[in-house]
Amino acid sequence: MKTLIKIVAGLFVSIWISGYTLAQSTDVTDALEILSDPLDIGLMAETLNNDIADLEFLSNEIANANKIDHAVLIYRQHERSFRLLTDYDLLVGKLADLSDGTEEKKELEAQLIKLGEGVGDRIFNRIDEIKQRIIQTNAELETLSGGSFIATQAYINSMEAVHTKYFEALADHMDSRKTLGMPVDDLLNRLTPRLYLYAEVIAGRIEKSDATSAEVQAWADSDPDNADINEALKKLAASHDMNVNRLESIILIFDRLKLNSSTYKAIMLQQSSNISISIISVPAIISVLKDSWASVKSAFAENAPDMFFRLLVFIAVLFVFRILSRITKRVVRAASERSSLDLSELLKNILVSTSGGLVMALGVLMALSQVGISLGPMLAGLGMAGFIIGFALQDTLGNFAAGSMILIYRPFDVDDFVEVTGASGLVKKMNLVSTTILTFDNQTLVVPNSKIWGDVIKNVTAQKERRVDLEFGIGYDDDIELAERVLTEIVSEHEKILKQPEPLIHLHTLGDSSVNFIVRPWTKTENYWGVYWDLMREVKLRFDREGISIPYPQRDVHLYTEKGD
Repeated sequence: MKTLIKIVAGLFVSIWISGYTLAQSTDVTDALEILSDPLDIGLMAETLNNDIADLEFLSNEIANANKIDHAVLIYRQHERSFRLLTDYDLLVGKLADLSDGTEEKKELEAQLIKLGEGVGDRIFNRIDEIKQRIIQTNAELETLSGGSFIATQAYINSMEAVHTKYFEALADHMDSRKTLGMPVDDLLNRLTPRLYLYAEVIAGRIEKSDATSAEVQAWADSDPDNADINEALKKLAASHDMNVNRLESIILIFDRLKLNSSTYKAIMLQQSSNISISIISVPAIISVLKDSWASVKSAFAENAPDMFFRLLVFIAVLFVFRILSRITKRVVRAASERSSLDLSELLKNILVSTSGGLVMALGVLMALSQVGISLGPMLAGLGMAGFIIGFALQDTLGNFAAGSMILIYRPFDVDDFVEVTGASGLVKKMNLVSTTILTFDNQTLVVPNSKIWGDVIKNVTAQKERRVDLEFGIGYDDDIELAERVLTEIVSEHEKILKQPEPLIHLHTLGDSSVNFIVRPWTKTENYWGVYWDLMREVKLRFDREGISIPYPQRDVHLYTEKGD
């Protein structure tokens, strides 16, 4: 155990003291042999031994290295230090695997506590050293350009990452101190203001880059082909994303230490495109809403007169184009009524509604332009949205095409009685997607145009004249000539039956129970049902007066009995 303690002590000397010489060379694996069963850390021991040797070598070389190698070796020293700090935290965590009350656990715990007492101070020193190095390198940055500038800026970014990583290491070390029962209040009190200051710096960078990007974007909009402006935008975006990611790491440290980070979470909600669930919290959302409301109130207070004037202009433009839309509809309606093209009522209605809609759409675009909304991106977006929607609504486009064919070939018009795809009634209106049919019992049917155009269309009222098909039966014992004369008189006396084409009245079939006459008079289409019902009633009355029977189906049954012997 004493050998283990010496190794751990040598480990921390190697971390925090540059140029040290290891007091004693020891085989780490042998030193940890007594703990290998409960901890199973033989592999860790070998790693620690290698890390100590590497750090000893680095520390000896840093003092004599040139400027370039000096920076590289310091960077490697940081990485080795982080690894060893992690191993220390793992050792603290593995104390729980040792049996309570054993001398081995007590002695290891006591030595880990002793070794951990100065770790916090040394981490703070490292943080201050890195901060000072960043300040010095930033000063050198002002004298550089081109590739040297880019390389130095990248080096500064890497030091910023190490700076943040030391904050994380300090939070890990505070967790280890809690496990060992060591006080953490002093470290927390020292860390909190530094952490808040660093978070403020990063938040300020984000807001600055956001404001700068907005200005540069305005230049890019006015000069989109300027390569320098576009390159500046890319650099600003990269810097913005890097700072957002760094702020997210700091917020996680805030949460681990149970510090208030709602202000910075609000910034993340506003600035980050990839929101982590750890960032979302009620105080952060409330802060975003408050900031948004404050921005709205401030913008309204500063721009209220202009906004009010633009609103009036917007409403005025819409009102004017609303009137123009109605006038356009009337003009198109009048022109279609006077046209010699014999347009259908459906096509006239489509032309009227489409013309009015186009004028109103133009009015909306002009009204939006008056309030400062750019129409170019909007139209481009509408075009892309139209393509996507069109691909998704292929059936609707099929209805659109079918509606266009119906308008061109005119198989029916408004108030025509049609029978289509199982629906029948009067056509009341139509658009390019569907046709509305009103049944005789006052039900409204909306039928997709593709169903209509893809099936048989029966237009009952398409012709001006229509034949009424009737059939009447008389008994086999009745006078055929009398019945024919009565039917002829009834048809000839009806005022709505046409003389031409001539009515057709003939004996048609000899049925099972009756002799059947067909009656085929012609009438105007609109009089069809009136003539039909009048003839049915009059034939029954005249047949009754003339003594002509209208038989109903009957069957004679003959019974035969067989005589017995």
